[in-house]
Amino acid sequence: MMVMQVEKLYIEGNNMDIREISRMMNTQRRELLLSAPWHNYYPYSPEVAVAVAHSCSCLLLKYYVREKEIRAVNNVINGSVWEDSCVEFFISLHDGAPYYNFEFNCIGTALVGYGFSNRGRTLLHEGDIRKINTLATIRKQGGSDFEWELTAAIPAAVFIHQPGWTFEGMTCKGNFYKCGDSHKQPHFLTWSAIESAQPNFHQPDFFGDINFQ
Repeated sequence: MMVMQVEKLYIEGNNMDIREISRMMNTQRRELLLSAPWHNYYPYSPEVAVAVAHSCSCLLLKYYVREKEIRAVNNVINGSVWEDSCVEFFISLHDGAPYYNFEFNCIGTALVGYGFSNRGRTLLHEGDIRKINTLATIRKQGGSDFEWELTAAIPAAVFIHQPGWTFEGMTCKGNFYKCGDSHKQPHFLTWSAIESAQPNFHQPDFFGDINFQ
């Protein structure tokens, strides 16, 4: 079982500019997404890491990705971002409870849902999702590789089913992912390993522990 320790950052008024948050996240420990559960069918694996922090009332994520191909077709909230160059974070605030799925493509378009499995999920309203502040950067490197970063500041208010939620001192369940379903080289990477015959990130039984300072 994977375990992650999440540091508390002190952000004055919880209203810091997303560019400054992105710079602060560069000082946080980075967790690698090394598990490729379906490698036999999808052998390509980009390089992916994620840094996580919180400010009691805001969850802070920064993904670092290096891959051969960039796809950014979906630009509408709750669109099919998993088909693009996509990073994802699933979190259950209590063991056995429904979980949120936060999915972002490389230009920051978001999809957010809530439920117990991949069936019958409820998508959050656009107004709630727009409370998430994102910053996306893409750079073309030598050769054929791209490097891109995605910073996301997710206020506790986005967790609409838990009014008054605070992350401080909590232990949650979750997982982190990278995918690109419609890439020329589809891929599916995870932080906490999944045992499944077919690609499916919606498997809370394989969530790791996320301990918030």
